Order: sequence, then structure tokens, then C-alpha cells
Amino acid sequence: MAKEQYIVGVDVGTASVRVVQAKLDRETGSFSIIGASEAPSFGMRRGVIVDIEEAVSAISSGLEKVERMTGVPVTSANVSVGGNHISSLSSHGVIAVSRADGEISENDIVRCIDASQAISIPSNKEVLHVFPKSFTLDGQTGIKDPLGMSGIRLEVDTIIVQAGLPFVKNLTKAIMQAGLEIEDLVLAPCAAAESVLKKRQKDLGVCLVDLGAGTTSLAVYEEGDLLHTAVLPIGCSHITNDIAIGLRCSIETAEKVKLQFGHCDPKAVDKNEEINLSLLDKSEDQATSRQYVVEIIEARLEEIFSMISGELKKIQRDGKLPAGIVLTGGGANLPGVVEFSKKHLRLPSVLGTPENITTIIDRVSGPSFATAAGLVLWGNKYSAGSGANFGDALKNIMSNKTVSGVRKWLKSFLP
Repeated sequence: MAKEQYIVGVDVGTASVRVVQAKLDRETGSFSIIGASEAPSFGMRRGVIVDIEEAVSAISSGLEKVERMTGVPVTSANVSVGGNHISSLSSHGVIAVSRADGEISENDIVRCIDASQAISIPSNKEVLHVFPKSFTLDGQTGIKDPLGMSGIRLEVDTIIVQAGLPFVKNLTKAIMQAGLEIEDLVLAPCAAAESVLKKRQKDLGVCLVDLGAGTTSLAVYEEGDLLHTAVLPIGCSHITNDIAIGLRCSIETAEKVKLQFGHCDPKAVDKNEEINLSLLDKSEDQATSRQYVVEIIEARLEEIFSMISGELKKIQRDGKLPAGIVLTGGGANLPGVVEFSKKHLRLPSVLGTPENITTIIDRVSGPSFATAAGLVLWGNKYSAGSGANFGDALKNIMSNKTVSGVRKWLKSFLP
């Protein structure tokens, strides 16, 4: 077995493709990110592929950049999945314990989780993840890992994350055409949570909000487990579009205005301050009030955060998460967004940056790379032979590989 293992994460977003490569030393157990790249994304709209050829070109560009940086060829990767075709639902599975002495085996746990998938799934959907929340053994609830316990009847409550089959197939095709094998497909906010959230935050109750370009995705955790996830079909590119319409300027100029003069609170800027658009684009000859631009940004953000609040109300957690809101994604760089979140969601809010990693690459430390960094952490944590325990393996039960994935992991320990 090779002394070193390389793990790659590819975050295919609406505006950018971000690639992170990490190295795992099997002897020392050290894990560090050695390369990161970012390339403009094409052929994507609202988190899904609309032009495979352009998407392949963008993914290949990101891969080439990281390969040049590290000198290590990329052959496989963990890939993020986004888009508003994602949905989640709660399910329940029940089995009788198979062993005569009543001791819970790995096979019992696999069968129980498999039983929770005995639900009607539309033909155009497929299961992306099954997250076990808690087990019940002979009426005793709240069990996190029943392995080795004794009983007769084993039950499990799970969160099943579904994705649109055509969108997943298109993403898979684009990744394979770029010359990569897919290790795992991972829901984007769940990947970001790996790099950003602390165990205590997940235990207390926290909502990770990924402010992307085409979509806003969120993942709610409580008592250490995923409670709810959603992808909203609106993102920060809509803010750019609003500015372009409001100022009657090009999209490129509107993006520059947003990045250089954007803010979330009109009261935080001087109402007499003006923006000379000719300094950003020679073809423009107008000037506009900065406060007017900020008012445009505020209006769109109010819509986004009202939708986030609506998702929290669905699960009765609106204003009731002690660890609050953790903001990631490119939109989290907008000045004043943390205070805006505190005001509109009535919860503590912080900027989420990858913390559970070792790297000397500055760009990986920003909120934009939270998902890409989380993908390599996901691969390190859940891949066979990386030191993951059975409880960790359960949390990585994937798509059509739901049961076979765990069985494959188990077989890695057999002679």
C-alpha cells in the first residue's frame, strides 16, 4: 500500500469551479491541503449543468491548475452536488435482530437502514444520502451507535436526501469526460459542514447557510445529526442582475460595483457618496449613489433570508438554534452580511471559514472554499482504510451504493 494518499475535492458551482487537493500520510496520519485552484464556471445555471461541453471545459481548467501547482495528477475526486432539485424527507426503518443471542451486528444496522428506504421514490429521483439520526432498541430511544448492544427489535430514524436523476447523470457525465473517477457525490452544504462546523455547534443546534451564486443552500444540525437540508433557487448572482437593471449597466460592471461598493446596510454608508461607473467601465459615463446600490442589495437579501427563515419554520427551529447561523460561500464575503443575518433570522451569526484543515494556501481559508475543503475532509473521514469507524461509515451511506457502500467498507477489514 502506498505511503501517501491523495484526496481531491471538486466543487462545481454556478460561478466557479474550485478544486482542492490534499495529501494523507498513512504512517503519521498527517493530513494537509497541498493545492487549490479556482476557474470560472460555464455551462451551469442555478447549480445544475445546462451545457455539458462548457462544464467539462471549466472542470478541466480547474484540474489543470491544481495539477500544475502540486505536480500530482488527479485521477479521482469527491464531487459536490447542488441545485434546487435536491429534497430531503424523514423516514423510519424496523427489523428483527438476526442473531440468536440478540447482539446487534453490522449486518443488522445495514438491514435496518436499508429498511428505512422502503419508501416510494419518483422515477426521476434517486437517493443521494441516507443519514441515520438515532436508533431505538426495544423501546429505548436516542441510541447513536447500537453496535454490540443486545435486543430483539431495532429501529432507526433517518434523513433521506434525494436528487434529480437527470441532473446527477449530467454531472457524472461531465466529471467523467474531464477524465475523473467519482469517489463520492456529496451534497454541497453537508460537505461545507465538514470543514466549517465544530462538533459542539452540531450538538447544540446550528444552521449552515451557503450563499452561492445561483443557489442558497442550507443544512441544519442538532444533537450531532443532520436535521434538515434545502436548496433555494436564488443566489448572489441575482443581486448582480438587480444592480445591472437598477443602474442600466452591463453585468460585468454590476459585478464590479457589487464587489467594490457593496454592503448589506444602507445606514452603514454615506448617503452622499457617489460611484463613478466610468472608472469601472470606460463605456459608462454615469454616476450613481452608493446608498441606492446598497438598497438594491438589501432588498434581494431580504428575500433570500426570508426564504431561509421559512425553511427553519418548517422544522420549528426559527429563532431556536443556540449555535445560530454559520455563513459560507462567495456571498458571505459581502460586507455587513453577518449583522444582516443576526437581524433578520434573530440568531447568533458568524462567518464560516475552513478551520478543520492544515494548509499554507491562503485562499483555502476563505468562506468561498468551504465546500471544496469539506470534500477532501469527507473523503479522508469516510474512505475505506482511512481510520473511520463503523459509526462514521454509516454517515457516508450514499445513493444507489447505500447498502453496498457499507458492505464494501466492511469487506476491507476481512482477510
